[in-house]
Amino acid sequence: MSVIVYTENWDGLFKKQTFEIATYASKLAEMLNTDSIAISIGNVAEEELGKLGNHGIKQIISVTDDKLKHFDGQLYTKVIADIAVKESAEVLVLANNNCGKALAPRLSVRLQAAIASAVHELPESVNPFKIKKRVFSGNAVSLNELKTKTKILTLAQNSIDIEEMPEAAAIETYTPDLGDLVSAIEVQETEKQTGKVLLTDAEIVVSGGRGMKSPDNWAPLLELAELLDGATACSRPVSDEGWRPHEEHTGQTGKIVAPNVYFAIGISGATQHLAGVSSSKYIIAINNDKDAPIFEAAQYGIVGDAAKILPQLVEAVKELKSS
Repeated sequence: MSVIVYTENWDGLFKKQTFEIATYASKLAEMLNTDSIAISIGNVAEEELGKLGNHGIKQIISVTDDKLKHFDGQLYTKVIADIAVKESAEVLVLANNNCGKALAPRLSVRLQAAIASAVHELPESVNPFKIKKRVFSGNAVSLNELKTKTKILTLAQNSIDIEEMPEAAAIETYTPDLGDLVSAIEVQETEKQTGKVLLTDAEIVVSGGRGMKSPDNWAPLLELAELLDGATACSRPVSDEGWRPHEEHTGQTGKIVAPNVYFAIGISGATQHLAGVSSSKYIIAINNDKDAPIFEAAQYGIVGDAAKILPQLVEAVKELKSS
């Protein structure tokens, strides 16, 4: 028996989210009195793979094949499922991101495994296997019992602290048997955004809403994001009005983000918006309405006019950085 975690890489490198799920899988393996095994697909250097051992992973299965150069749900599912069967996986752990959401249902069908998606903590018990997950856009928590032999979990970002649990992880090279399968995806061109932090990767996000009153008032918000090495975002009404580009729209109908810090400036906190940012570790709200729903979700709040508070906040950050 084992706990297997799929560790996604970006251009051969792991990100914080990878180490979160590695930590989670290792802790879960301890609860089940078994080992945690990581699957890495793609060209990842041995030194980078070894970093997984710092977070409790005892074995790393490195998969390389020209057919797997680009993510393909069908091919990746077969590879992960084959390894899961080979290693007698009791639990599969994936990130609750676009990749994990694409793989989990396919793996569920292939392995006849129950899924708990967007879990945010370790199981309450492992026999029976009971685990909590957020439901109703994060407004409630349900306790789920997974009764199948194999279980699949997708872990919400920022739901567990990364821990150092050093292991001398053994690296095994695995050659998949893909037969006549070929990728249905052809990547013709790749364009990468440069010059600023990607919204979905940012540790700090500075987001504005209609409380900013006008697109002309956005300068201090942009400056704050730059000072904090963060990304800028906005609520849906702002992008609908054309004040900010649609790729900055966060919320249930936009981009789901889970940074360490989310500044909600002039955002009232509609349910749809909170559903997309509720996994943020800390939410800092600035709003002139003391009864705005955003304050119920925020760890820190300032009641006041964002147009007056933002410049003061920018100056305070400048002073702190120069000290």
